[in-house]
Amino acid sequence: MIEAKKKFGQNFLKDSTVLSKIIQAMPRNDRKLVEIGPGLGDLTQELLKVKPLVAYEVDEDLCVYLRKKFSKEIEQGSLTLVHANVLNQFEKGSLLNEPYDLVANLPYYIATTIILEALEDPYCKSMEVMVQKEVAEKFAAAPKTKEFTSLAILTQSIGTAKLLFDVDPTSFDPQPKVVSSILKIDKHKEFVEGSFSGIFETKEQLQKFKKYLRCSFQSPRKTWLKNISSEFDKQSVQDLMQMHDLPITIRPHEISVLSHHLLFKHLRLNDARKRSNATTE
Repeated sequence: MIEAKKKFGQNFLKDSTVLSKIIQAMPRNDRKLVEIGPGLGDLTQELLKVKPLVAYEVDEDLCVYLRKKFSKEIEQGSLTLVHANVLNQFEKGSLLNEPYDLVANLPYYIATTIILEALEDPYCKSMEVMVQKEVAEKFAAAPKTKEFTSLAILTQSIGTAKLLFDVDPTSFDPQPKVVSSILKIDKHKEFVEGSFSGIFETKEQLQKFKKYLRCSFQSPRKTWLKNISSEFDKQSVQDLMQMHDLPITIRPHEISVLSHHLLFKHLRLNDARKRSNATTE
């Protein structure tokens, strides 16, 4: 019998009702399917009833188990089992070199990192993932709530995020100490087409926006003005806030996704003008 390993954050999903709800919520299209951390293969088995998939598993013992359990599917080509750390794979580029949807029960300890990597992977078009509830809430949070942070802004800049339903600890073996949730993210059209032609014209601009968000939320309880002034001229920021009718006491979580983009755009333009003037002088 395979036992869950703490170092890999393994909690095996066994609840057939939850498995069925995951399958019902997954997208129906011709894109390839990717699963991360198939575990004992309960979700894998249901996914294979819908379409072929590629599954990434870091645990060699589980790979041995899965190769035996799905020997027929592997031989037929409907299941491709990859023994690898997905984070290393993301560093190389993408989990697949063609459009795909991600459906997975993610290990809690690296769930946020995986989602962020998948968001930037141009080949990943959507994801339906199980994560810790409070993590799902941060990705799908609305402005002016305490959960609304840079995670929500970045995610909602790239796509739409929705918490579908909660999953009780009793649905797993072993049982985790937290409630889980199914988070669904569908990317906007420009990202589905593998382009940054929408909000972000280039990948470099996306990286700059991430830097802006880190600065904006470096001290969430402080005002946005206080945070952002560590990177940009304070007087210029105040003038910008006045132009957008933003109170100087506003905090970063109280600013909408669109407003954050407008502020980022103006700050970049102001910064570019200053550099241009300095060069001319």
